[in-house]
Amino acid sequence: MVNYAAARHNMVENQIRTNRITNNAVIDALGKVPREAFVPKQLRGVAYLDEDIDLAGGRYLMEPLVFAAMLQAADINPDDVVLDVGCGTGYSAAVLARLSSTVVALESDGEMVVRAGALLAGLSVDNVAVVGGSLTEGDPAHGPYQVIVIEGAVPRIPDRLLRQLTGGGRLVAVLADETGLGRVTVTTRVGEVFSSRVIVDASVRPLPEFHRKAEFIF
Repeated sequence: MVNYAAARHNMVENQIRTNRITNNAVIDALGKVPREAFVPKQLRGVAYLDEDIDLAGGRYLMEPLVFAAMLQAADINPDDVVLDVGCGTGYSAAVLARLSSTVVALESDGEMVVRAGALLAGLSVDNVAVVGGSLTEGDPAHGPYQVIVIEGAVPRIPDRLLRQLTGGGRLVAVLADETGLGRVTVTTRVGEVFSSRVIVDASVRPLPEFHRKAEFIF
């Protein structure tokens, strides 16, 4: 039988702390959320490996180190409201819930909306609202947000998502070029000006909705 608590401890000590993740709140959150609860039963034994884990429908749990780097770059404060774009089964939202005041977990897959809601409720995570909707449209009804996190590689950030940030708000995503090379990037809003900086190279799988070509109607 897998000792998940020991596996989680080893993930934090061997994958996270040793790779320039120094934010204690991020480290603590990753050490307390049971990652295995959010993956298919047959994959729970590999839940703490440093790799992406398939869920369904193009969703996956992002590898722990890249996710940790994104969280550290977001510089989340305890009173922040966070939009989690592409929450899948809810693991990312559960971690974000430990770092912030409120999380709006956005998911376009209806079955995953239900699954995420049930898993989070089962873990008594009471500061997350799981909502269904288009990932590229965001969720302006519950915004604006101090932080937006996109759970997968995207070629660009839609302006409508950036517009849902507060002044001083941060959007964190892995921006990937046509070759697949990705970089954890933080975009900050100051008034009507958006500035971006690259944090670290990262290779994660794409979030499908952001890669679909526009359809034209004649």
